Amino acid sequence: MKIAILSAFHPFRGGIAQFNGNLYLELGKIADVKAFNYSRQYPGFLFPGKTQYVSAGDASFPLPSDAVLDTANPFNWPGAARKIRHWQPDLLLMRYVMPYFAPSLGFVARRLKGSGCKVVAIADNIIPHERHIIDKPFTKYFLGGLDGCVTLCDAVSDDLHRWAPDLPSKVIFHPLYTHFGEKLPRDEAEKALGLQPGKKNLLFFGLIREYKGLDILLEAFNSLPDDYQLIVAGECYGPFDKYQALIDSSPARDRIHVFRKYVGDDEVKTYFSAADVTVLPYRSATQSGVSSTSYHFEVPMIVTAVGGLRETIGDTGTGLVAEEVSPAAIAGKITEFFGDPAIRQGCVESIRRESERLSWKRFSEELLTFAGKL
Repeated sequence: MKIAILSAFHPFRGGIAQFNGNLYLELGKIADVKAFNYSRQYPGFLFPGKTQYVSAGDASFPLPSDAVLDTANPFNWPGAARKIRHWQPDLLLMRYVMPYFAPSLGFVARRLKGSGCKVVAIADNIIPHERHIIDKPFTKYFLGGLDGCVTLCDAVSDDLHRWAPDLPSKVIFHPLYTHFGEKLPRDEAEKALGLQPGKKNLLFFGLIREYKGLDILLEAFNSLPDDYQLIVAGECYGPFDKYQALIDSSPARDRIHVFRKYVGDDEVKTYFSAADVTVLPYRSATQSGVSSTSYHFEVPMIVTAVGGLRETIGDTGTGLVAEEVSPAAIAGKITEFFGDPAIRQGCVESIRRESERLSWKRFSEELLTFAGKL
């Protein structure tokens, strides 16, 4: 079987490229797989971070790939489709993250569909966290070029059924990231980050965006006593001013440690090794790659009851769920978590059970079984 994957690969950085690298390696054990990369993922003016590309220390899966698709240049798209068709894949997999990618990926999907190649998307989102007028027409255009779609949680599956009720689909939960290395001794991690030893460490990790609710966590942290400290680690997409104002005015500002940068893959283990619990105070969500990393390091989570977080965290027992998206609700769950040692132990035991289930082997097998039935 020949499987083409069209998405971001090395030298692009971030969770999507990491996911694709893991998937490529696993599928490569049972099929002939070829990676088709972006020649341009985003125009520079649309990318809110410092760079789209890997740097030293990133576990970037430097796999062989053909950079064929310029998402911003429609004149490039026919040639990209021809190059993929020339390889004659039996299955084309595409990652769908946001409506920006819909025109280019949808064009390629339509050129491959019906040519003896099945076209399947792995959709991180159907409805984006930050809405625009283009969302619905662009996404419906993309979905119209597919033979099937895999989603990573039930919440995204529900969105898909509303917009494309007749499209065959399957939920296969996000596998665990295991490429960040082994957990460090806690004291070593705390020293590396300049933390005070002996405190209860909360971790907010990943890209800082409005919908992720860092401001909610900062306000919640104000009500916690002196034996707590907060670690904020991630690059900010957008102004950091309002978060800095909250930190500067906080009575707990000396216990808030901010690492405002893209965290290289070789550094990830340091933050999770220092953490007692990861906090995801999201205003909206589907699934979260942060939770997969937290699982790898056996760090429980406190999340809000939005999107797929209740399903993937609360229902599995790997963390606690705040019923309201508010500082008081988040602070209450943090206090509950640390108030009973049995809660933490129960979460860790549940994480270990989930880690056995959420393997790349299982994901790949279920993906190919689904595609085979289309």
